[in-house]
Order: sequence, then structure tokens, then C-alpha cells
Amino acid sequence: MERFVLKFLWLDKSIGVSLDQKVGDKTTPLTEFFFWPQKDAWEEMKFYLESKSWILQTESIYLLNQITEVINFWQEKDGVSKKDLNKIKEQFPDTIFVGYE
Repeated sequence: MERFVLKFLWLDKSIGVSLDQKVGDKTTPLTEFFFWPQKDAWEEMKFYLESKSWILQTESIYLLNQITEVINFWQEKDGVSKKDLNKIKEQFPDTIFVGYE
């Protein structure tokens, strides 16, 4: 989605996700980081997206599907290499990953 950027905080024991809105060539945060598995980050983001009438349902579905794919990848990881992370970065070009280096 061109209007939004998902940010993932990649940690050993959890993964955080937040949502930013693109404003020109910059971004502005819309949410705090929601963490998995401490809480249900997907469900928290879903509630946030549903509460904003200006976010289209198609955009919400797209963002939630991306979150699902990234969380699934994170759960399956067992010593993720930089090569693996580069691959997922290529798969999600509008997504930012931090905290893994």
C-alpha cells in the first residue's frame, strides 16, 4: 500500500509491528509497536485499523496479510541469517525491518 509503511522490530524472543503513514517522502507514526507473542500483535493492529474509517478495508486486509506473513516467517526462524532477512525485505519492499543487526 502506497499510503502506509509497516515497521517490524526483529528481536530474538519477540517481534514488534507498527504502522506509519507516508506523507510526501517522509513518514509519520500512526501506532505504537504491537508485540508478538507477548500479546496478539495482529489482533491489536486489526482493532486499530477497524477504528479508523479513513483506512480502506482493502488496505487493512493487505496490511494484515503482510503482518501474518512476516510473523509466520519470524516464528519459523531458527537462526535467521542476513540472507534470509534480505529475502524477506525483497518480498516486502514497503516494509522496514529494524533490530536484527
